[in-house]
Amino acid sequence: MFGRRKVAALVAEFIGAGLLTVMILSVQHSGIGYPLFVAAAVGLAFMLISFTVGEASGGYFNPAITIGQWFVGKVSTVTAIAYVGAELLGGWGAYYVYTYLVNNHLGPIGGHFTARILAAEAVGAGIFAFVFAATVYKGLSRAVTASFAGLGLMIGSVAASSGALGLLNPAVALGARAWVWGTYVLGPVLGAVVGTLLYRVIFVESDDSGMLGGLSMASFSTTREVVTIQSSPKPKAAKKSTKKKK
Repeated sequence: MFGRRKVAALVAEFIGAGLLTVMILSVQHSGIGYPLFVAAAVGLAFMLISFTVGEASGGYFNPAITIGQWFVGKVSTVTAIAYVGAELLGGWGAYYVYTYLVNNHLGPIGGHFTARILAAEAVGAGIFAFVFAATVYKGLSRAVTASFAGLGLMIGSVAASSGALGLLNPAVALGARAWVWGTYVLGPVLGAVVGTLLYRVIFVESDDSGMLGGLSMASFSTTREVVTIQSSPKPKAAKKSTKKKK
């Protein structure tokens, strides 16, 4: 059954994806809804929520990042499925929270499939996933991980905004009414997988950490190997043989 740590991990992913969705909706539909301000807001929100609850789950808050980490064996299949479900629910629930607060419904903004939007979302998500993978493999502290991953998300969002909305997150796309399979869902997933694999293959010489299995991936701690050197026993002094003189 679900223990406290497993529940905490799922709740963390749910809250994280929901907060990112609410932040993007709030800034996009405000008077400062410019791509740079949207990217800065979502990057800062990611830093905050990652530092706050990221230790409980690994701090993904994004189905694309979760799938990318699953691709390199950092997340088990069961964990990945549970995380993706919690993240999508977080984005879906954030839509209703936002529309309740503003007392208004939002229309679809995803448009139709175009290769340009797919490429833009893939490039942005690839940048974010590349930086995120670096924080995972380097085993940084939670504060440093949250800071660099948030900056990676900010830069990736700015890069993608030249040709798309710069969401980089299928859960956010669901909550922002931009759920288009070929662009705002497939694009981030492809980009995240490529970005994560690129860092893993080129910049990681050996990966001895193995899979961070289970729903709770609280920390990326390394196990110290204690080597006990046993001193060889001292050779016993040879007994002097005494021969009887005849």
